[in-house]
Amino acid sequence: MNRCSPTVRIAMLAAALVFAGPSAAGGDKAAGPGAPLEITVTFPPGGGTDMLARLIGSHAAEGLGRTTVVENRPGASGNLGARYVAGRPADGSSLLMVNSSFAVNPGVFKALPFDPKSDFTAIINVAYIASVIVVPVASPYKTFAEVMAGAAPQKNTLSYGSCGAGTPQHLAGELINIQAKVHMLHVPYKGCGPALNDIIGGQVAVGVITMSSALPFIKAGRLRALAVTSRERFAQLPDVPTVAEQGLPGYELSQWHGLLAPKGMPPAVKNRLYEGFAKIMARDDVKSTLASLGYTPANDGPEAFQKIVDGDIDRFAILSKKIGLTAE
Repeated sequence: MNRCSPTVRIAMLAAALVFAGPSAAGGDKAAGPGAPLEITVTFPPGGGTDMLARLIGSHAAEGLGRTTVVENRPGASGNLGARYVAGRPADGSSLLMVNSSFAVNPGVFKALPFDPKSDFTAIINVAYIASVIVVPVASPYKTFAEVMAGAAPQKNTLSYGSCGAGTPQHLAGELINIQAKVHMLHVPYKGCGPALNDIIGGQVAVGVITMSSALPFIKAGRLRALAVTSRERFAQLPDVPTVAEQGLPGYELSQWHGLLAPKGMPPAVKNRLYEGFAKIMARDDVKSTLASLGYTPANDGPEAFQKIVDGDIDRFAILSKKIGLTAE
């Protein structure tokens, strides 16, 4: 039986949701509870963030009683789409679907056309996804501890591949370097797919890769998983310890995905949006779909999600400065 990888299934699901069109729910075009809802995604169609927006948007008729349109506005590492939504009315008609990269950008770019903390209002965090530390099955490294020993500063020979410079996977690797006082040389790739090719082929010793991308290769026996970057173990890999369990207490770097709104949204509108999306995230079919793709469903509310976003903006700014990560 042919099995699609989670990456392929994400693209297939996103495409299906595109062709299915928005949910049908009334014809009220005025801004407010019954008005159409535009969700802007800061990445191209077919990726994980886009899939999440379309998945929850497809249930907005039941959760919110509203039609939903997903608009992709990629560019400038997500800053173009963020700037667009920052300038939209705060009446509940426009939302921004982002992941942790939104919190990375303020510490990387010298100037942004918006204030990431004050120009947005958090609505809900819908999912987390961990990264996983992997090696090819033929690797001499059998455990995370052996990788750390091989990355001792005086050796200076161990490299790790990530999904790209400035990605959460890049920062997860650098955070290991800092907390463990080791030196793994970062090798950035243009996406998780190219990184996986070289890791499996042995061109790079270690990989820090998004769980959804690495999981099918782990299950197929082509990669060995040594650690996960989340606070808790991943349900589909229960025997793989967290980084924190393996000598780095307090370590955690999971990629979150959630919805933001323009600043100044009335509390009643914000709460109505949260309650509607929380109802969607409580659906068994939504939770099972996300779990099958490597995500951990979430429903952190406005205050909790705002703390997560603002906290990571500060944390990633410090980390980016330490490793000299900048962009124009």
